[in-house]
Amino acid sequence: MTDAAMTDAAFSAAAADAAPMPILIAPHAVLRRKTREVKPEDMADIRRVLPSMFSAMYAAPGIGLAAPQVGLGLRFALVDLGEEEAREPIVMINPEVIAETETLAAREEGCLSLPNQYAEVTRPEKVRVQWRTVNGDVMEREVDGLLATCMQHEIDHLEGILFVDHLSVLRRNMILRRLAKEQKRK
Repeated sequence: MTDAAMTDAAFSAAAADAAPMPILIAPHAVLRRKTREVKPEDMADIRRVLPSMFSAMYAAPGIGLAAPQVGLGLRFALVDLGEEEAREPIVMINPEVIAETETLAAREEGCLSLPNQYAEVTRPEKVRVQWRTVNGDVMEREVDGLLATCMQHEIDHLEGILFVDHLSVLRRNMILRRLAKEQKRK
């Protein structure tokens, strides 16, 4: 199978043999930068890093990872809610939320770039997301539940937004101070 024809599942499976990329921790400046749209000429580089990104996400362990979290300023992210025995990897290139419900849902969120920090975040309950696959196909899917939360969270990363930005200033500052304290101890 050529790299150009690899599926999301193949990149996910290749993670077993790939060294995990280091995940940036807040307040790293790259996490606050808006990413640029992926162009066709970027795809070879993206295909090259995907196994290492999946490896980092699985090792953390996490269910989503956006390019800025590994220092890349490109608009793409990974999501996988599946267990190790039943992976469900999704690679989203240039994803965007194209519709959302007015109904909101609160769910506890965490982030690999804010390790051990969690808070309840309110987001649209259902969203319709559009993205391109690694092979260039356009995908569109209506999602809800944990997948909707995860996709919105990862798309936020591509805009330089962290989950704590959805909280009150007081709550956000408490979490960021606690994170800084924990990171200092390491």
